[in-house]
Amino acid sequence: MQTPIIFSPSPYADFMQQTTVKVGDLDFHVEIGGKEDAPVILLIMGLGAQMLLWRDFFCKGLIDAGYRVVRFDNRDIGLSSKMREKSPRFSQAQLMARFTFGLKTDGALYTLYDMANDTKGLLDALGIEKAHVIGGSMGGMIAQILAANYPEKVATLGLLFSSNNRAFLPPPYPKQFNALTGRPDSQDEAGLVKHSLKLFAAIGTPDQSTEEEKIEFARTLYRRSYSPAGVMRQYLAVLTTGSLRAEGEKITAPTIVLHGSEDRLLPVAHGRAAAKAIKGAKFHLISGMAHDIPKGYTPLLVKLFTQHIKSHSKP
Repeated sequence: MQTPIIFSPSPYADFMQQTTVKVGDLDFHVEIGGKEDAPVILLIMGLGAQMLLWRDFFCKGLIDAGYRVVRFDNRDIGLSSKMREKSPRFSQAQLMARFTFGLKTDGALYTLYDMANDTKGLLDALGIEKAHVIGGSMGGMIAQILAANYPEKVATLGLLFSSNNRAFLPPPYPKQFNALTGRPDSQDEAGLVKHSLKLFAAIGTPDQSTEEEKIEFARTLYRRSYSPAGVMRQYLAVLTTGSLRAEGEKITAPTIVLHGSEDRLLPVAHGRAAAKAIKGAKFHLISGMAHDIPKGYTPLLVKLFTQHIKSHSKP
């Protein structure tokens, strides 16, 4: 007999409830909002990103559109389980070369396939037979694997500023890559908030929030959880998984791909490549948007995702 899942109010969004769900040996921190009988949208976040990067205003927009929204921390990040084993050492030059050619590299603690299995297990544990899945960045890569290998769990698929990592896609711009992979000046709150602000400025859409809002959000993320080793293990998971082009070719779920024209972390060619590999996928270029979920763009993002879902849902 399955143990009942106990929910409590979220400390971050008063319209969502939080809980912890066990999948195998790992615990996953989850937040759910919206009516219990509403169609479910599962949100999968990206590299080193806590579930709060699915911003409250974006989740609220989906809920107000009539959906039940699930966001969660991936393994090794946020309030979900952290892996305790040490990561194996790789030759960075060889690893990057193989990644450029779309090749898989063995030996990592886990890959994106393991994270897709986490996500499938999470849906099962929550009693969700089928969901509309939206993945952002690395989360979009996980979503492609999920849709390809567990088609019965994915009603529709949405990819946001993501990629399929096929061979010879353009690399991130140096400024954005260095901001993502660089180390903070210090490990205290001030140093880590400063580092986050630098990252937000490098990869985010300009003029979408005040400096005070950015500082407060960076503090919230730091105080909630700080896991640099987990970020590195997720980074290795991306690099060692290799090209997902063959997975994309297996996907049957109706798919929409949204990508910002100003994305310098995963340039537009990444989103186009993912859309091209998936039969019937629709690609939308969002003018002026970069690699984030800006408040000013949220109504458009919600509209495009929910219109796609509705157009492929039974009356």
